[in-house]
Amino acid sequence: MLAFLGELIDILAMRRLAETDLKAWLGSDHRKPMVLRGARQVGKSTLVRRVAADIGLPLWEVNLERFPVLEGAFDSKDTSRILLEIGLVLRKTVGQEAGILFLDEIQALPSALAALRYLHEDRPDLPVVAAGSLLEFALAEFEGSMPVGRIDFYHLGPVSFLEFVEELEGSSITEFVSNWRVGQAWPESVHQILSGRLRDFFAVGAMPEAAALFSKTRDLLQAQSVHRSILETYREDFGKYSKGAEIEKIRRLFDAAPQNIGQKMRWSRINPSWKSVDLRRAFDQLERAGVVAGVRHSDGAGVPLGATVDDDVFKVLFLDAGLAQTAMGLPPMLMDEFRQGRFVNEGSIAEQFVGQHLRYRNPGRKPELHYWLREGKSGNAEVDFLVQVEGKVVPIEVKSGAAGSMRSLHQFMALRGSNLAVRFDLNPPALQDVSTIVETPQGRKQVDYRLLSLPLYLAQWLEPILAGLDIETR
Repeated sequence: MLAFLGELIDILAMRRLAETDLKAWLGSDHRKPMVLRGARQVGKSTLVRRVAADIGLPLWEVNLERFPVLEGAFDSKDTSRILLEIGLVLRKTVGQEAGILFLDEIQALPSALAALRYLHEDRPDLPVVAAGSLLEFALAEFEGSMPVGRIDFYHLGPVSFLEFVEELEGSSITEFVSNWRVGQAWPESVHQILSGRLRDFFAVGAMPEAAALFSKTRDLLQAQSVHRSILETYREDFGKYSKGAEIEKIRRLFDAAPQNIGQKMRWSRINPSWKSVDLRRAFDQLERAGVVAGVRHSDGAGVPLGATVDDDVFKVLFLDAGLAQTAMGLPPMLMDEFRQGRFVNEGSIAEQFVGQHLRYRNPGRKPELHYWLREGKSGNAEVDFLVQVEGKVVPIEVKSGAAGSMRSLHQFMALRGSNLAVRFDLNPPALQDVSTIVETPQGRKQVDYRLLSLPLYLAQWLEPILAGLDIETR
């Protein structure tokens, strides 16, 4: 029954942009074993199966949680023995013809991680992919003896808005967006379609099973049922990477994260009687599991942004906007009800949507994100996100409506001297000149910069849109 459900989910699964990257890796002359990293249920195993099926290669998939008996073979570091014993448990010959070896749940046998080096050295002709539901914990423990330089890592996130739209609308809309450049007309028809799908995405979310199921059924109730199952799976995982009193702290943080999206983490909000060092350790565990993310403060003075990061000052993102909605208690409802409703958390969900797309704007790379915060007696100033594009720091503000104050953005532009900023809101694209007077610690200052306003649904396309701007606008 479980095998049947897995096959059904694979059939329902939508196409992922990462398939192109994985196929390019397969065709590379400098291919190394590929380790797929990412939170549980973001589609790592399905991705490998789909690519193998697309290119017509046999897939030798072995789940190492199910076959601990293979530990001796991996410990031996003997490639021939490893392939022989995998073939024995799979009841087929492995590695004697063209195909892909897929070591799933590799964290169950850490010796298999070490064996990737020998598979690479002895069988460079054999593509090897590894993945695991809680792989990050095994990698952290194994870091000192990882086969450095002999492994490729690929970080896979949840479904993107582009992938969601292509599944529901076809490729014509996304092709138009991909070829669009600032200054060209933006059709109202495109704006209406993408705005509607954005609303759908806020509810359905980016978890592959929920998104694929909605694409086939258009039933939000079924997607929400998948959300609840995934959330429960994450809660069941707590005992696999923590123990004792730490489990309760992890559980409390997990439940609190959706309500704190976009807010600076203050441990006293969780439980004022718990030590901050213990809560920080619990948050780090959740972040390693991939279900939450910390957006770190950077002073934004230049690149790289990570050079001036403050790890003790960060705000919270959840893995996915739709999953967060269900976790916060969004009641089961029909999609038409959601589309017509107005909700008190629309601002935080808009920030979550933009943040989860900015984190994965460089496909395959380790996701990271920064923001800017200045706290003072007369009030705080905060810019939602900072990104670096072609050696420049670009500040980003997110608005859930069609308008909003830009006081904090003006402050940042005055203090850092940037000449281009981005605002995401509900309006069609526009590029405008901003000229204003800003109060700074050094007194009043004239600030002039260009503001690129983009609709929220274009968050995933930010990098190519900025790359297409004339140099004078940056």
